[in-house]
Amino acid sequence: MQIFLARTQGFCAGVARAIDIVEQTLKRYGSPLYVYHEIVHNTAVVKDLKARGVIFTNNLSDVPAGARLIFSAHGVSPAITRQAQEKKLLTIDATCPLVTKVHNEAVRFSNEGLDVVLLGHKGHEEVEGTAGYVAAKNLHIVQNAADIESLVIPAHRKVAFITQTTLSLDETRELVLKLRARFPRLTGPAKDDICYATQNRQDSVKELAGLCDIIIICGSPNSSNSNRLREQGQRLKVPSLIVDSADELLLTDLENKQNIGISSGASVPRHLVDGIIFKIQQAFPGTTVQTFDNPEKDIIFPRPEI
Repeated sequence: MQIFLARTQGFCAGVARAIDIVEQTLKRYGSPLYVYHEIVHNTAVVKDLKARGVIFTNNLSDVPAGARLIFSAHGVSPAITRQAQEKKLLTIDATCPLVTKVHNEAVRFSNEGLDVVLLGHKGHEEVEGTAGYVAAKNLHIVQNAADIESLVIPAHRKVAFITQTTLSLDETRELVLKLRARFPRLTGPAKDDICYATQNRQDSVKELAGLCDIIIICGSPNSSNSNRLREQGQRLKVPSLIVDSADELLLTDLENKQNIGISSGASVPRHLVDGIIFKIQQAFPGTTVQTFDNPEKDIIFPRPEI
């Protein structure tokens, strides 16, 4: 048996920055430390930080006045920022810079009075945060082609679109084409807002699909970018599954498989991937691992002063 390890492994720069912000804040100020939403969508990361005194919350009413609060990598709406200010919370913003870029675009399009179509998964923290930067009367959240058909916007109107950063590249392009067909004056960001880490990981799964009999995605069930990787493999007709860690991997799924592809979401610690490799090698002695050069190894997002 042979394992083909995707080019991109470990934290992306935005996740690494967010976790470093929490780590450094804990080191300097100690616990309790509050974080609005999970800092990133990974079970192991969240569990570790909880054990060290981090309190994750989805409601600012649970945070005592004057407490120290970190906004997660997914970003928050202006309403949440104002609420935190009213409670005199000591806030640190760990929003991924690429998400902040989308927020700025949302503000620009909204200030121009345009109808703004936000492509994303309804209820996802990033979408909820970005939506807050658009005037409610001009906001339209679109998840699929049916949502586009249901839009009540005159075809002659100038419409803008923005996207959640962790969507499927291929599906997003299809949705933008449908939007453009319906709204000839459609405008959008100068460059694709699907983040580089999402792009690289989806490209890596495409590469694995041409080499492997099955693809294992290491990622948590609430991780958008991890789920998109599994869907990418399935679309390419390669059996694909998602596991949070080696404990969830069923070795029976690997029976009669010769080439195993392994990829992981952008918020997955490298040691979880190594655990999956170890489990496979223990069960199937002689299994080798083929690695590739990681295109993200030199990308770093500096963190703010803590």
